[in-house]
Amino acid sequence: MPYKLCKLVFVFIVVMASLTAAAQKRDTSRADTSHHLNQVTVRGYLSEQLLLNIPASASVLNNGQLSLQSGNSLVNILNTVPGVRMEERSPGSYRLAIRGSLLRSPFGVRDVKIYFDEIPLTDAGGNTYLNAIDVNSINSIEILKGPDGSLFGANSGGVVLINPVDKHAHSNTVSLGINGGSFGLLHQTASVQNKTGNNTLNIGEAYQNYNGYRQNSSMQRKYFQLINQLNYAGSHQLRAIAFYSDMNYQTPGGLTLAQFQTNPQDARLATKATPSAQDLKAAVYSKMLFGGLVNNMRLTPTLRNVFSIFGTHVNFTNPSFTTYEQRAENTIGLRTYFELSGKPKQNFTWKLNLGGEWQQTNSDIGNYGNNHGNKDTTQTQDYIHTIQSFIFTRFEGHINQKLTIEAALSLNNYQYQFQNLYPLAQTGFIKRPFNAELMPRLAASYQITNNLIWRSSVSRGYSTPTTAEVRPTDHTINPLLQAQDGYNYETGFRLRDKSERFLLDASVFYYRLNNAIIQQMHPDGSTYYINAGGTNQPGLEVYFTGWLLRQKAIGFLRGLQFNQSYTYSQFTFRDYSNATTSFSGNNLTGVPKNNLVSSVYALLPQRFYVFTQYSFTDKAPLNDANTVYASSYHLLQAKAGWLLLIGQSQFNLYAGADNLLNQRYSLGNDLNAAAARYYNPAPSRNYFVGVNAKF
Repeated sequence: MPYKLCKLVFVFIVVMASLTAAAQKRDTSRADTSHHLNQVTVRGYLSEQLLLNIPASASVLNNGQLSLQSGNSLVNILNTVPGVRMEERSPGSYRLAIRGSLLRSPFGVRDVKIYFDEIPLTDAGGNTYLNAIDVNSINSIEILKGPDGSLFGANSGGVVLINPVDKHAHSNTVSLGINGGSFGLLHQTASVQNKTGNNTLNIGEAYQNYNGYRQNSSMQRKYFQLINQLNYAGSHQLRAIAFYSDMNYQTPGGLTLAQFQTNPQDARLATKATPSAQDLKAAVYSKMLFGGLVNNMRLTPTLRNVFSIFGTHVNFTNPSFTTYEQRAENTIGLRTYFELSGKPKQNFTWKLNLGGEWQQTNSDIGNYGNNHGNKDTTQTQDYIHTIQSFIFTRFEGHINQKLTIEAALSLNNYQYQFQNLYPLAQTGFIKRPFNAELMPRLAASYQITNNLIWRSSVSRGYSTPTTAEVRPTDHTINPLLQAQDGYNYETGFRLRDKSERFLLDASVFYYRLNNAIIQQMHPDGSTYYINAGGTNQPGLEVYFTGWLLRQKAIGFLRGLQFNQSYTYSQFTFRDYSNATTSFSGNNLTGVPKNNLVSSVYALLPQRFYVFTQYSFTDKAPLNDANTVYASSYHLLQAKAGWLLLIGQSQFNLYAGADNLLNQRYSLGNDLNAAAARYYNPAPSRNYFVGVNAKF
């Protein structure tokens, strides 16, 4: 075990021992031994379970937490979760990593499996168009940290489950919202929920426009969502889920350090070899149609089945600095699982799951010259068909209402086949199969006291190269690129006080990754990918939330909640070198060692409230050699509002500001960038104001 990990474990055990002793002392001093655990639940393990009990590092962002943010981006809210790192290089250009590097995220989300309700948002090729979704259409988000392929297939980072609506809410409502702010921000949303008999229909739409802080950085999204839930034949349920997203955003490109310091609002400037971002009209145009059916059947009192069938269609156009790319992607798939529950006994209960998932993505990708934003001569054209499937089983047992054990296993299959239509004019597909891979997970948790639960787990991560890595922007298909895999070892605890005012969640882990896939750049700025040996990824995550002042009906301060998250990531290359240089022992590119986020939520008289959030991001290496680092930065945001009740209607009037300290920083660096163009400057101090109404 690495020395630094030993230090982490030692500190963790000392803290844990102290907390355990304190918790046991409190527990023996009270007469009530039937105190219930926190009732926050997660559905990530196929059925709703208490968050405190599950033997995994998981976080839930509920609707109340989402509503405290500005409502214009997922970045601020997801970054409150320890171990999660989200960036936005320009408005709409998301990058997301869980306990990992953004090395594999040059243009989207990698190594993380994302579901929208019960349907995979991540396609068979490993790509996820997370930016297609309007943030206000989300009811809650669950995050399962660390590899969890035993239930969700190939992933080496974690799983995100997006719940678009509250399935337990059946009232008739109309919701409207609008906000605006600096740099031409305008964001409008509307939704209607109607319950008629056993049917609940939810329809929502959103429009967002933002001119951008930098030149050539405007974005626009039109979004429409429909979810219909029908309860039939007693306990059965059928949901129809669909959304359509029409999004476009300009890409200003990276700046050198000198350009970043001189004028951070510049887009990428012209050189002797390449025009500027504005000359090339660099941008992304993405249209996505997503839909499916989810059927939940209670076959017997102890057996149920969930069956999903789904499909997506994506039209993607990207005039960029090196090419003009067009992609048409079509995905079809299905997912199903059975859950068998044993008859409850006094000292033992159990559940058994068995299921599988299959999906196929067919991609038609063409690259052309970029003639000032117009398609020019053909450079290359390819078909890539990707098939991903897995079967899984999971056993969960509860002994004496204190010990929870979990054993899960999946068998994963992955292959792609490709055909070059131009310039090679291949007459058939070339197949690239991967070996079938087993992904096990073993986990346990033990309720030491009514308010203290210890957990431990070991799981295997496995992540196949995505379509964007197999066929990167240099247009060369690389059939030699291998999947990355590794084992994650973890232990942690959750502790709360007996009055349920405070919750502390902490974990320490060590992830040993093999065949790590990393991005490299040619001198012209086009990308390619290689396997770079292995990485060592020990880390520590701590989350605390508590009401420092309980909610009350009198006084100036009616309630005060404090939240704190901290992430320590000591990620290094284990055995990585190129023809001339060894990078072994270097810090993993793009990963800051320390991240801290603190927030305070204050309730005031007459339903006024104030929310403030502070975050610190440590410096991070921008290249594999660790010769260039992005500076650390501090961010401060605030939001104040007034909840006004008129009859059965509720109005939320609010105003706020981001980057109050007016920091100059880059929220999404281009790693290993050609010509040292690493920096994508984030907006300076900016403001917003809005109103939400619910009838």
